[in-house]
Amino acid sequence: MPEGDTVWLAAKRMHQALAGRALTRADLRVPALATTDLTGRHVHEVLARGKHMLTRLEPDVTLHTHFRMDGTWQLVRAGARWTGGPTHQIRAVLANADWQALGFRLHDIRIVATTDEPSLVGHLGPDLLGPGWDPVEATRRLTADPSRPVGEALHDQRNLAGIGNLYENELLFLAGITPWTTVGDIAAPRPIVDNAHRLMSANRDHPEQSTTGDLGRGNAHWVYQRAGAPCRRCRTPIRTARLGLGNYDRVAFWCPECQHGPVPDGSRKT
Repeated sequence: MPEGDTVWLAAKRMHQALAGRALTRADLRVPALATTDLTGRHVHEVLARGKHMLTRLEPDVTLHTHFRMDGTWQLVRAGARWTGGPTHQIRAVLANADWQALGFRLHDIRIVATTDEPSLVGHLGPDLLGPGWDPVEATRRLTADPSRPVGEALHDQRNLAGIGNLYENELLFLAGITPWTTVGDIAAPRPIVDNAHRLMSANRDHPEQSTTGDLGRGNAHWVYQRAGAPCRRCRTPIRTARLGLGNYDRVAFWCPECQHGPVPDGSRKT
């Protein structure tokens, strides 16, 4: 699933290409919006809210899209060949005289009045890359349920908006705790929140996502997607297991030597 910084960068590029210009084409390829025509409307701005993208058009219309697991927006020059995937996977096309924005495999495509955006994103916690970032409120939400595993709590967008599986696993490695550690057992949760903001801010302006400080191929992450590989600190093989249920079911990665706390097999490093 794309992380919040991926959506933020996509929104930034979309804003640069579309904002302040009239749409010469607006093709929404979902049944509920097939007859909706936004052609001629000026794009006011494009912004990310956690993992949601909001394209605001004048005078009071917002096109909402969500990337979920595999969605993406691709920009190509006007008149250029479409790229980014098979054309049958395109769910939306927004174009002006210079650019075409192609929405591949997008989900939750909706149109609402801009004043009604809270009905779509009002449930989200503080946005890690938003202008109103509030680490105190984010920490309060993260720790509201002391019995909840921290891996699930970090992934819950109602606590912090923007964290996905990559940052969840990397943050907990840096904190030295396993994903199954309950929130109430964390002595200092605020540094985890601050680290989340620091890492996502550092990565938001480029597609590469590094938590190690190294953008080199294969060197960008501590534990994420490194099952069986040696820990970069202690050389112990990285382990993996399922974490959470339902919407919070994810693959967790951790180092059994560097990270303390409960794990699924019942062992516990203290």
